[in-house]
Amino acid sequence: MPTTVQFNRSQTIFGIVLMCIGVACLCVNDAIAKQLNDSYSTFQILFLRNLIAFPFALAVVLKFGGRRALRSHKPVMHLLRGLIWLCAAFIFFTSLRYLELAEATALIFVAPLFITALSALLLKEHVGIWRWSAVVIGFIGVLIVVRPGAATFQAAAILPLVTALFYAILMISARWVDPRESVWTLMLYLVGAGALLSALAMPFVWSPVQSADLWLFFGIAFFGTAGMTMMTQAFRFAPASVVASLDYTAMIWATLLGWVFWMELPDTLTFVGAAVIIASGGIIILRERANAQG
Repeated sequence: MPTTVQFNRSQTIFGIVLMCIGVACLCVNDAIAKQLNDSYSTFQILFLRNLIAFPFALAVVLKFGGRRALRSHKPVMHLLRGLIWLCAAFIFFTSLRYLELAEATALIFVAPLFITALSALLLKEHVGIWRWSAVVIGFIGVLIVVRPGAATFQAAAILPLVTALFYAILMISARWVDPRESVWTLMLYLVGAGALLSALAMPFVWSPVQSADLWLFFGIAFFGTAGMTMMTQAFRFAPASVVASLDYTAMIWATLLGWVFWMELPDTLTFVGAAVIIASGGIIILRERANAQG
């Protein structure tokens, strides 16, 4: 018999608040990256973010996971996952050089669709007609946002889609990590591997950091780590089907931040496409809830 975790009302509300704040923090993280893109290479941004974030991540892991979370049974797998994550972050931050923040964020929402497809192809899981229908609907939403063949089409719009694919692979790869390792171990080694791998590019891309930009690098490290920590904790306090759906509030924050700092305002079709993508993700979340209850 499966074990059912019971959540009381106050826990659920707390989990919802954590998820909403965590999503907002990650949107601020992306906005800072977009700002830094004008002066520094993407690899340097990622290196400094991970290097500064590592002590924060270590403190969080020791607080919630204890010393046991420092041990890895498959360090090579963590290094591989770090490479996948670094590729995803590099591609997404690169896309922010060319796309509006809200547009890039909307396209990232296809990640659950890729996870669904990859779970069938790589993990041989059964994916029913409802979830395959959600995948098809989601890609219709992508076509609405990207508009291939239209005069407004940008090749850079493909980059967030590739990011979503790498992110989906990263999520699937968690299945291949030793089951004795906690989510805190995964988070710590992801940050550490990201710092280590991005450091390899520093001799080729390093630019002196301007003193005025130091607070931006500390900001991206803080908001990125805080966002991931709060989103992870949210799943401990509220049902996954509830907090997962709140990831889509990123569209609100991305639109607001893009408008405030760069006067970016997505057109109507971008919002329509985003709504279709979000609806497709909602179908997957509802099916997961139904399967869990069934």
